[in-house]
Amino acid sequence: MSAEDDAPRLVLPVGPRDHVQGASTAGVTLLEYGDYECPYCGAAYPIVKELQKRVGAAMKFVFRNFPLENAHPHAKIAAESAEVVGATGKFWEMHDTLYENQDALEPEDLLTYAERLGVPRAKFTTEVKRPVYDERIREDFTSGVRSGVNGTPTFYINGVRHNGSYELEELLDAVKSAGSPSGSSSAASNRSRSPRKRTVG
Repeated sequence: MSAEDDAPRLVLPVGPRDHVQGASTAGVTLLEYGDYECPYCGAAYPIVKELQKRVGAAMKFVFRNFPLENAHPHAKIAAESAEVVGATGKFWEMHDTLYENQDALEPEDLLTYAERLGVPRAKFTTEVKRPVYDERIREDFTSGVRSGVNGTPTFYINGVRHNGSYELEELLDAVKSAGSPSGSSSAASNRSRSPRKRTVG
């Protein structure tokens, strides 16, 4: 039995409900469970961007919400904000804005970002306050827990948890391995070095 056989897998497959960036025909799917206020997710953000540049159309990227509310008081409302804006077709613009402004996630900051992306103040305020997308965020979070997420960021490559670090070269090796004819990501996904992440609890 290989190390990959022991690695946790996604219990909720990537589907129409997900936010996906990249070609639907891509052979590799990189999925992140992330928290907008998590400093480790903030550190991983430019690495994912660089990875997308290097791999190109061979990989698609999926983001799911995993706000650690006990550690990050703004994480949940930031996730809700991204979903409200996402409903207008600009999820990735808001996603990027939040990670590029992690030190400014107060409600007024979020409202400003949303307005810049074309979401009316009244609509944004009403939907965040309800909150309209609470069930979706909870579904993301629950699917992460059931899939073995124990902190943020946690990455999955073609549905298998990446247990190595998210440093660029290691993540790049894992993605390239997953895209090889054998489709195996075990060598890169299960190295002994522990990834930096904010743990649950």
